[in-house]
Amino acid sequence: MQNVLDFSGKRVLVTGGSNGIGNGIACAFRDAGADVLATGTKARDAYDTDMAHMEFAEVDLGSDDAVQALAHQAGQVDVLVNNAGMIAYKRREFDTETFRKVLDVNLTAAMTLSTLLRPGLGAADGSIINISSLTGFFASSGNPAYGASKAAMMQLTKTLAVAWAEDGIRVNCIAPGWIATKMTEVSQNREAINDEILRRTPLKRWGKPADIAGVTLFLASPMAAYVTGETISVDGGFSCAI
Repeated sequence: MQNVLDFSGKRVLVTGGSNGIGNGIACAFRDAGADVLATGTKARDAYDTDMAHMEFAEVDLGSDDAVQALAHQAGQVDVLVNNAGMIAYKRREFDTETFRKVLDVNLTAAMTLSTLLRPGLGAADGSIINISSLTGFFASSGNPAYGASKAAMMQLTKTLAVAWAEDGIRVNCIAPGWIATKMTEVSQNREAINDEILRRTPLKRWGKPADIAGVTLFLASPMAAYVTGETISVDGGFSCAI
C-alpha cells in the first residue's frame, strides 16, 4: 500500500478549485504529484489563494457552452471533482430564474461535465468525487435551490456509480459540515452562530479545507478501490449529534 496517495502522472480537474474547499482539494492533489486543472468564475489574478503550478480556467458553469469548452480543455482526466457551487442569499432562490441558475451551476454542470469526460475516465478506471453539503440532509429554509441541488448530488452519485461501474468508474460524494472558508466568514464572526455550531459539533472546532481534501484523495486512491456510490459526511460529528 506504499505510495497509494501518489498521483504522479494523473490528471485531475477540480471545479471551483480557485478558493475555499475546492482550493484545498486542488492543492492536495498538486502536492501529491497530480497535473491539476482548477476552475473559477473570475480571472486567475483575482484570487489570493494558492494556485501555483496549476492550470486554470475561468468558467461560468451555468453556461452549457462553457462546460463544453471546459471538457475540451481538460481532455482525458483520471479524477473529476465536481466541487463548484453557488448560493443566493436573501431568499432570492424562491425566484424561479435564480432557482434554475443555482441548479444549473450546482447540479446540471456536474452531470454534463461527468458525461462529457466519461470516456476518458473509463479508459483510466477513473474516479468522480461530488461535493455536496449537510444541507442535502437538513432543511435549508432560506435556500431551496441550494438545498435541493445538494440533496440531488447525493442521488446523482448513487445513480452514476451504478450506471458507470461497468466502465470502471467509481463515483462517490462528500458532504462537508461547517468548514472555515470565506463563504462561511459571516457565521464564524457572529458569536451566537459560531457558539452554537461549536456546541453542536462533537470535535469542537470548525473544519478546514484540508479535512475535505484528505477524504477526497482517499476516495480517488486505490485504498477506496471497492468504494462507490457512497456519501461520506465530513463534519466533526455534527450530523450525528443531538
